[in-house]
Amino acid sequence: MAGRVDYDRLAPTYDARYGANQRSGTGAALRALVEAARAEQVLEVGCGTGHWLVELQPLVSLAYGLDLSSGMLRLARDNAPLLNLVSGRAAQLGFADATFDLVYCVNAIHHFDRPRVFVEEARRTLRPGGTLAVIGMDPRGQRGKWYVYDYFEGVYERDLARFPSWGTVMDWMAEEGFAEVECRVVERLGPDLVGRAVLDHPFLRKESCSQLALLSDEAYAAGVRRIEAALDRADAGGAEIVFPVDTPLAMISGHVGEGR
Repeated sequence: MAGRVDYDRLAPTYDARYGANQRSGTGAALRALVEAARAEQVLEVGCGTGHWLVELQPLVSLAYGLDLSSGMLRLARDNAPLLNLVSGRAAQLGFADATFDLVYCVNAIHHFDRPRVFVEEARRTLRPGGTLAVIGMDPRGQRGKWYVYDYFEGVYERDLARFPSWGTVMDWMAEEGFAEVECRVVERLGPDLVGRAVLDHPFLRKESCSQLALLSDEAYAAGVRRIEAALDRADAGGAEIVFPVDTPLAMISGHVGEGR
C-alpha cells in the first residue's frame, strides 16, 4: 500500500462520488447547523473541490475553505470563484482567534496529520457560541457491511489505524472545552449492490475513494479478481450475490460557550 493519497491526481474525477450518491443527509445537517447558529462566517477544513461550501455559500456572509491539495483548490475556484480558499494544514489554521461561527470537515479528519491538534485549532478560531462539526465514518464494526473491506486485503486494518473512532473525537472535543458534544448518524451510504452491478459502480474505481487509491495497482487488481470470482461462483450456482453498502456517516458536534 502507498502512504498518502495524491489528491492532486484524483481531483479531476473526485466529484463523481456525488453523482453516485447525492449525500442529502450531510447537506441537510450542515445547513441546519448554519441556520441554528445564524452563522455568518464558516470554514471548511479539507474542503476539496468546494462541494459543501458551494451548498452553504448562499446562507452565509463569508465562506472559507482550506485544503492542502492545489489540484483540489484549483477545481474549487473553478466551481465557485467567490469562495475564499487557502492552502494549508488542519493542524495550523492560518486565521485569527475567534474568527468563525462554524468550523467543519466532511470525510477529511482521517487525512489530517494531527487530528487532535485540529480540534484545538478549531476551538481557537471559533467565536463564543460557535460550533465545530466533524462528519465522517468509523470503520469499527463495519466488516461485512461494506464490500470493499471484504474483497480488498488490508483495507479494513488500514482504516482502523487511520480513522479516529467517533468516541475518540468526542473525547478530544470535550477535553478542549466544547459543550453539548453529541454524535448522531446523519446519513447511510447505500444501497447494496446486487450481482454484476458492482462492476459498474463508481466507487469500485481505484481513484474513487482513499481506501482503494492507497492500494498498489497489484493489490487493487487482486481485489477486483476476488469480486469477479465471487460473481462467477454465484452465476454457476444460480444464486444472487449481494455486495453490502451499509456505511453510516455520523456528525460529531460541539459548541463554544458564550462566556469564552
